Amino acid sequence: MEGFDDPGIFFSDTFGSEDQQDEVQINRQQVKKKFKDFLKQFREGSSYIYRDQLKRHYNLCQYWVDVNIEDIASYDENLAEKLTKVPADHMPLFEDAAKEVADEVTNPRPEGEEEVQDIQVVLNSTANCAAIRDLKSDQMSRLVKIPGIIIAASAIKAKATRISIQCRSCKNVMNDIPVKPGLEGYALPRKCPTEQAGRPKCPVDPFFIVPDKCKCVDFQILKLQESPEAVPHGEMPRHMQLFCDRYLCERVVPGNRVTLIGVYSIKKTSKPSKTPGRDKVNVGIRAPYLRVLGVQVDTEGPGRSTGSPITPEEEDEFRRLAASPNIYETLAKSVAPSIYGSLDIKKAITCLLFGGSRKRLPDGLTRRGDVNVLLLGDPGTAKSQLLKFVENCAPVGVYTSGKGSSAAGLTASVTRDPATRNFVMEGGAMVLADGGVVCIDEFDKMREDDRVAIHEAMEQQTISIAKAGITTTLNSRCSVLAAANSVFGRWDDTKGADNIDFMPTILSRFDMIFVVKDEHDEARDITLAKHVMNVHVNARQTTEEQREGEVDLPTLKKLISYCRSKCGPRLSAEAAEKLKNRYVLMRNGAGEHERETGKKTSIPITVRQLEAIIRVSESLAKMRLSPFASEADVDEALRLFQVSTLDAAMSGNLAGAEGFTTEEDREMLSRIEKQIKRRFVIGSQVSEHAIVQDFTKQKYPEREIYKVLQAMLRRGEIQHRMQRKMLYRIK
Repeated sequence: MEGFDDPGIFFSDTFGSEDQQDEVQINRQQVKKKFKDFLKQFREGSSYIYRDQLKRHYNLCQYWVDVNIEDIASYDENLAEKLTKVPADHMPLFEDAAKEVADEVTNPRPEGEEEVQDIQVVLNSTANCAAIRDLKSDQMSRLVKIPGIIIAASAIKAKATRISIQCRSCKNVMNDIPVKPGLEGYALPRKCPTEQAGRPKCPVDPFFIVPDKCKCVDFQILKLQESPEAVPHGEMPRHMQLFCDRYLCERVVPGNRVTLIGVYSIKKTSKPSKTPGRDKVNVGIRAPYLRVLGVQVDTEGPGRSTGSPITPEEEDEFRRLAASPNIYETLAKSVAPSIYGSLDIKKAITCLLFGGSRKRLPDGLTRRGDVNVLLLGDPGTAKSQLLKFVENCAPVGVYTSGKGSSAAGLTASVTRDPATRNFVMEGGAMVLADGGVVCIDEFDKMREDDRVAIHEAMEQQTISIAKAGITTTLNSRCSVLAAANSVFGRWDDTKGADNIDFMPTILSRFDMIFVVKDEHDEARDITLAKHVMNVHVNARQTTEEQREGEVDLPTLKKLISYCRSKCGPRLSAEAAEKLKNRYVLMRNGAGEHERETGKKTSIPITVRQLEAIIRVSESLAKMRLSPFASEADVDEALRLFQVSTLDAAMSGNLAGAEGFTTEEDREMLSRIEKQIKRRFVIGSQVSEHAIVQDFTKQKYPEREIYKVLQAMLRRGEIQHRMQRKMLYRIK
């Protein structure tokens, strides 16, 4: 009966734990052998691809191998399923198998390299992606594939894979303790296991880590944001933390669109709280993150948001459509069909959607292929509607309004991460729209500093950041479609170049600048009114009618993605010769115009405008899937350039104030201006009513006084101070 009063724990060994452990061990050995056989025996044709890849990489001191999951499935479907469902158990076995195969294929090694290096297995797959919002608790600890945009990246840090710990009291050292991969830590033992005769027991928590004896690997923390096109309307985009280690570090930079394969894992949410009882609330709550096992960077900009892949039937339809003789007219009519007229603007927007060809020159520089368009003019001419249509139609579209956009929001911002207190960089609208179109409405309402920030992004298509110790360059290979009003709200033909309140530096970066005027024409107004009534009264029917002879939106979107990914046309020799002669004539024409009027054109005609015509010609060829832009394409590009930028540059100056005011009138205006400047002290505030009354007493016409005030206001010599009366502050 002596055993019953012993306060121990008695159990019945009915589960056969020793046999079970042996079985698990055998299973692990079997799985490892299967992985080893796969790496050694899998081949395509006559080449053993993974064996050769391991040998090639090992000789270059790159200790990793890139494995396709579909190849594993074709070799052993059961093995691939195990890897997908329980990756945490099978990836270490796979890497051990890769290490053993590397040992075999690299023998004999040079002197001094007896020990074989650890091999990292990087996975890739052609399977369909899952959205970040679809990852639920049932996917936990499984292999998942998700797309998104990298918006922040940490510096490289070190994580221990095996640690050594030492007891403070008895100096006992425990070596080679494995640490789980990912963001998991290691809990040190509370008690020391050594017992020596004649010595007191070691205290509780005696262990500390010996850093010099730990084995470490590099790791990096990234922040992934879901793709803009995958975000439901009106919702905030979701984010996911990523853990990359070893050779997956430094593969991507913020702004890259990526597809990731990894283990959907969990970590503790926060540190223990100082508030008593608070920890009980957080017990069992874990934050998800992705332990990355493979990264695929989408270097190709266009064609990423087509939703579903293009089928062979659709490809045949697109080729047939591109071969039709009136494809250019059809596509132009398909752009915002509910908006009446503005055919030339729609043609320019069609060219913007297709884009020219991006070129990398032998000296390493690149020339952009994206077309930038500015719509300038009266309110109520459907500029914003066109921008909204382009946002929906472009492969990647980002819409923003000038007043609500800052330089950081458009380019990139540097913020401090609240968790790590490190500075991290997040991409703005032009980085997120890489490979698509940025639509900027109310372009004239932006602050001048914010407009200057996008100079580099519009021409070089990069965004350079040097802030808070972060120095980097992000890609922003996107077109810009901007809409703006003129200085006076409406376009004033008598004011000439004063209607345009943009610096020549920003204007020269736009390939086409359209002046949209709301002209009074009875016949046109009747047609326009009928069209608007029709749209409002028979909205559903007009949609059906307009489909005839036009391309519907989903097809147009897919066609744009297909053409941009498959075709990169160049100018033919004859077209290039023709364009060279026409460019010289354009420059001479602009020069003569400046000599005649004595004023510089507000929109300069430079080499950038020549490149703009080349880009438009290439986009016209791309619509037809033609490898070369013909003379007819150059003619159409020149015509579009003539009706847009050249007309905007020449308009106004010919019908400016110089054409109507006599010498006497000009003298009177300058006399009024001198008197205003002489009479009022700088910094004083004067009401408009007082100025007008004062000068009308001196027999000056009221109209001329207002002209002078407007001119001084534009030049910034006086400022508005809106109170109950109109006040001016003299500067």
